[in-house]
Amino acid sequence: MMSSPRLKNRLIGSLPPEDFALLSAQLSPVDMEKGRLLFEPGDPIETVYFPHDCVISLLTLMNNGAAIESVTIGREGAFGLMTALGPRTALSRAVIQIPGSASRISAAAFKECCRRSPALMSLADRHTDALFGHAVHSVACNALHSVEARFGRWLLTCRDRIDSDTVSLTQEFLADMLGVQRTTVTAVAGGLQAKGLIRYRRGVVDILDRPGLEAVACECYGSVRGLYERLLPASFA
Repeated sequence: MMSSPRLKNRLIGSLPPEDFALLSAQLSPVDMEKGRLLFEPGDPIETVYFPHDCVISLLTLMNNGAAIESVTIGREGAFGLMTALGPRTALSRAVIQIPGSASRISAAAFKECCRRSPALMSLADRHTDALFGHAVHSVACNALHSVEARFGRWLLTCRDRIDSDTVSLTQEFLADMLGVQRTTVTAVAGGLQAKGLIRYRRGVVDILDRPGLEAVACECYGSVRGLYERLLPASFA
């Protein structure tokens, strides 16, 4: 059992005490290093992960090797909750975008916990809805909004999930997240830095002006945040 996961993962923290105790007795801690590959498309999902201060990215892959992020998962959620209903395979590449810690549980043990806890089953169902809505917004966002607006949305989303104005990342990772060339990332980051919104260093972005960055970010940031607030109120308490 991991000590005090309720205080770190907000999804776990939203459970009633009895249900929290049932789940936490089966959890074990795991350190998540940057770039760690959790699943490839088609892999059986045999483990459920609850991030505490790490961030998981779900990437959609093309045949030519190109990739773009569809969902970002942090301490407001989990990966693998759909296994509550039975065996599942990964639809996307799941990789650690920002390193940190998490709790994990086998898919079989999680399914049994959900069988014994209607509250946990309901939470898994609502979170799956939230992830679906998040992915739908990402499709529209990637097609319709500028790289600068999407970069702003992505930074703010990561900031919410780690609760820090300093976001650790690489230029290569950013290019994959946004589906653009590295030179485009450099130009966009430089423009936001010139406006005084961020400080861009090698491997690190510091958010200096959150209200200003929110003004630059596309509407999808607020829409997706609102989706999680409605479906999972405790996530942003």
